[in-house]
Amino acid sequence: MNRIEIETKLNRDRAWLLEAFSNMSEEDLWRGVTASEHDPNKTWTPKDHLVHLSRIEFNFAAMIRKHFEGHANPVGLRQDDSGRERSREEIMASVHAMTEAWAERHRQKSLSEVVAVGQAARAETFKLLGELSDAQLAETLPGAPWADGTVGGVLAANADHGRTHWSWMKEGFESNGLPAPAGAAG
Repeated sequence: MNRIEIETKLNRDRAWLLEAFSNMSEEDLWRGVTASEHDPNKTWTPKDHLVHLSRIEFNFAAMIRKHFEGHANPVGLRQDDSGRERSREEIMASVHAMTEAWAERHRQKSLSEVVAVGQAARAETFKLLGELSDAQLAETLPGAPWADGTVGGVLAANADHGRTHWSWMKEGFESNGLPAPAGAAG
């Protein structure tokens, strides 16, 4: 993807996501609809899903910065910094623990406050996008399993991530016998 395609996708999907969340009732925003993947005794609300997106977006920007600073293992998922291979179970356990801690940190925030956290993450993404050359956007991010594995693809994956979580939330509503939120046009 080129920088125009990346920025267009990020803007379009962020606008869609904000519209979709703004159409939800306050009651539904605070309703636990999916099981935490870290602690099955906890449930995630739609706001937890939304704030989760910002944690991952901050992480992607940090990984990309590490790559361009010459870090040998910028993603750090499949191997730890000593080079030891991690099992899929170890990777997912650490990711789920990190995202649960992030969700817990922001759990009592209003929708507006959660959106502000997302705006800070997106600002970091756009700052990074503006700093990188076209050649850098086309570079492979070593160890990145997202999109096509390029720096630009990883940045653009932030847009798809929101739609994925929206889908999981809708499934959560439906599996709890509740009407799924309508979402937004587009």
